[in-house]
Amino acid sequence: MRKVALVTGGAKGIGRAIVAELATDHAVALTWHRATPAAERIAAPDTLALQADLAQEGAAERVVAKTLARFGRLDVIVNNAGIIAQTPKTQVDRAAQQALLDVNLLAPAALLAAALPHLRPGAAIVSISSINAVLPPRDAVLYGASKAALNLWTRGMAKELGPAGIRVNAVAPGAINTPEAPRDAALTARFVEDTALGRIGRPEDIAGAVRFLVSEAADFITGEVLTVSGGYRL
Repeated sequence: MRKVALVTGGAKGIGRAIVAELATDHAVALTWHRATPAAERIAAPDTLALQADLAQEGAAERVVAKTLARFGRLDVIVNNAGIIAQTPKTQVDRAAQQALLDVNLLAPAALLAAALPHLRPGAAIVSISSINAVLPPRDAVLYGASKAALNLWTRGMAKELGPAGIRVNAVAPGAINTPEAPRDAALTARFVEDTALGRIGRPEDIAGAVRFLVSEAADFITGEVLTVSGGYRL
């Protein structure tokens, strides 16, 4: 029986690339909030598209329940859904701040709690973090802090779930240009200049790293945050 992967925020950008990568040999459930998945993805065999606002109470439980109802098992969780927002030090928007923390940090914890009774030894969890967890972004420090907290959560859950044979890791992308939201030429050039490999990242670069971390090739890797940045700011 094919393994089953749940990918949050799987309709566009990095999430879309992760879904495409894992769908080659997994059944895939993906969540989306506002961006509708491509028609061919919705129609693909062994694919379940679920609209969900992961900031809402009970959303994680509903997503896990629907995934299990469709596929009967759950082997991989990829916490890709995230909010990137400016949080200037001179302004306080409590609702926006709470939404950022709810999606970036608390949703992965809620999904794990809902899924844990159904995860078997060999299950893998991968969260999409950011290099901004260690390189604070100007006027978006709360975003960076949420990813730093996600990194700590990753290590903590790896320690707690290791005895059950469940691995927990994260991928920290550098600058990634996505088809839906490419950076302008000047900003892209700045990132390229600061990147050892001399190019900006692609969603497929992150999808490949996720593929590795959920595979048997990584079955002795847990509690790690794998930076995939092309050598940004080395």
